[in-house]
Amino acid sequence: MAVTAKIAPSMLSSDFANLAYEAERMLNCGADWLHMDIMDGHFVPNLTIGAPVIESLRNHTKAYLDCHLMVTNPLDYVEPMGKAGASGFTFHVEVSKDNWQELVQKIKSKGMRPGVALKPGTPIEEVYPLVEDESPVEMVLVMTVEPGFGGQKFMPEMMDKVRTLRKKYPSLDIEVDGGLGPSTIEAAASAGANCIVAGSSVFGAAEPANVISLMRKSVNENQKSS
Repeated sequence: MAVTAKIAPSMLSSDFANLAYEAERMLNCGADWLHMDIMDGHFVPNLTIGAPVIESLRNHTKAYLDCHLMVTNPLDYVEPMGKAGASGFTFHVEVSKDNWQELVQKIKSKGMRPGVALKPGTPIEEVYPLVEDESPVEMVLVMTVEPGFGGQKFMPEMMDKVRTLRKKYPSLDIEVDGGLGPSTIEAAASAGANCIVAGSSVFGAAEPANVISLMRKSVNENQKSS
């Protein structure tokens, strides 16, 4: 089963004072998902948004809110994020080694789609049990920069992780996040990534719709030829 392209502009690069407008603008430009970065100032040094902002945005959009939780205690966030209207809940494998089964179960019980993320320094093997469990995660997010800040350079060496995952799990949603744009999309798409998070390359573009369309085309063409 071929996977479909999902282009998810990272709202961390948007104008937070006009979040509802920015969300609508991205959807009009062809975005499939909206990527929301929740950082707690502990797991990563930066502090961004939480459930109240997700709830406010949900009142203005029906879009799939792809929430990436860079937090030390993801379990504490499941209920509030579910209530707020998050669509996807992606937690980090590094902080959930002991309770990921409970976490996945709770995420699903709140009507959200579970995903697992890993930092550049984390071996890809650490996510295998979560993908192969009876109640598995439904997406793996391979960070292509150190999580915590936008605007960093893409790490091409992370594509080995993506290739390994795609070979092992042909129908898995594989997301990449960090430094994605017109110059790096081909490396990610040819390795097998189908969910593409892009921040500054989309929001900083004169024509965001063209960048979104180019990235989708790259994913679709590579999926066809794989």
